[in-house]
Amino acid sequence: MPHAASRRLRRFYAAARRQWRRSLQFRVVGITLLLSAILVSAFGYTVASLISQGVLRTKVDTSKEQIQRGARAAAGDLEGYTQADDPGLPGKMRIVAIDLASSMDIPGAEVVILRQGTALGHAAPDNGATAVLQQGSMRKLREAVVGGRPGTYQQIATLDVGQGPTRFLVVGTLIITGGQPLELYYLLPLKAENDLVEFVALVVTATGVALVALLALIAATMTRLVVKPVRVAARTAQRLSAGLLDQRMQVKGEDDLARLAAAFNQMAANLQRQIVRLEEMSRLQRRFTSDVSHELRTPLTTVRMAADLLFASRDDFDPAAARSAELLQAELDRFEDLLTDLLEISRFDAGFAALDAEPTDLAPIVHRVAERLEALAERCKVPLRVEAPEDGAIAEVDPRRVERVLRNLLGNAIEHGEGKPVVVTLAIDEAAVAVTVRDHGVGLKTGEEKLVFNRFWRADPSRARQTGGTGLGLSISLEDARLHGGWLEAWGAPGKGAQFRLTLPVRSGDRLVSSPLRLVPDDARADEAALIGETP
Repeated sequence: MPHAASRRLRRFYAAARRQWRRSLQFRVVGITLLLSAILVSAFGYTVASLISQGVLRTKVDTSKEQIQRGARAAAGDLEGYTQADDPGLPGKMRIVAIDLASSMDIPGAEVVILRQGTALGHAAPDNGATAVLQQGSMRKLREAVVGGRPGTYQQIATLDVGQGPTRFLVVGTLIITGGQPLELYYLLPLKAENDLVEFVALVVTATGVALVALLALIAATMTRLVVKPVRVAARTAQRLSAGLLDQRMQVKGEDDLARLAAAFNQMAANLQRQIVRLEEMSRLQRRFTSDVSHELRTPLTTVRMAADLLFASRDDFDPAAARSAELLQAELDRFEDLLTDLLEISRFDAGFAALDAEPTDLAPIVHRVAERLEALAERCKVPLRVEAPEDGAIAEVDPRRVERVLRNLLGNAIEHGEGKPVVVTLAIDEAAVAVTVRDHGVGLKTGEEKLVFNRFWRADPSRARQTGGTGLGLSISLEDARLHGGWLEAWGAPGKGAQFRLTLPVRSGDRLVSSPLRLVPDDARADEAALIGETP
């Protein structure tokens, strides 16, 4: 049972904490409830204390007046009894005590007269009041009455005079007679006053609880009036961000919230017009790019035929014309690649790109791409090495797109390798297959690992291209990776080279959670660990 209660308490605390973080209305009501409870409690305590003190002060003042009148009356009645051994004194004292008790008309009141610690008279019946006054708890009061200055003294104590422990106001004074003074004590029960104070405390508590609940209800109502439009605005904003551009808030009245709703609707309308305009411009741009790319195919074919003829006959030309024919052939090749890439980009932008996934062994693809770029690597004096598992790496991919991605990555690595080795690594696990292309060239600066995938971006615009690239290769490669549901990531550091990692799911449509290869190469991790004096 204790464990179950503890679990329920933890769940309740977690739910309350979650609601506190998420709900503005809950926080406002909670803070209002706490502050109002503190204020009402302080106010109620103050009121109850003042009322209790006032009732007790009134009781004390009234009791002092009564005992002073009683003392004067008793002194007059006992004027003829001045000797302690007078045989009529006890009876007379009893009559005086009874008269004094009956004159107060207070149920449960006791009157006791003492002389030198001996009861000379008391109210009937004797319920033990005399013995109570002779207890140690009443010693200070008796000492004040006997040994202090003439006057009236009081003490509040819980006494048992035969009806169980009861709270009493004990008032004492001296009766001045012709002989030795007598001690007169009134034992006045405070039951009525205690009942009044308890009733006042109950009323104040009930009123405070009702007031706190009312304040919480008012706070909840007022907060709801403010929070509800904010929640509506949040839901409307979520729908707008989801593409439902026709969503609007309802405008009621002319207050601040109504102006907020109207301003929000105006903003949404402006955003809708701007987005529609941008979409139309983007559509026109994509269509223009596609149309231009297609229209350029026909004149490019004609120019290609003429260029091929010139290139084939370049041996018959003078050296300058022959070189011009070679340059024309190279630029036409680059122009054709650019048109192909532009058409591919336009298909991605239009959402028409389709994935033809089939079970494919990536090891032959990696080796084939490396073999085709071997001539470029030799020309750039870049050693090229491929590390792939001997039993292959089969995954459901589009082989044409994967080969294009690897060709772009490896071509860029060779171009920026600066004569240092380039390593292509292939690995596979149960969920993903990954290929990394590592070069040791110029590397990437901080932040450039994201920029490399932008269209036509170049780290160093003054650097001459060795491969005649179009500037769209990495952008298309990123789209190919996303089409597979995979990742294409880059790492680099100045002077330490760069590494690109392509990660694809083994089964088409699966969601990637990890890669079998690290993005940061092991040699770079070892260098960083050595700099800080740690073991990699």
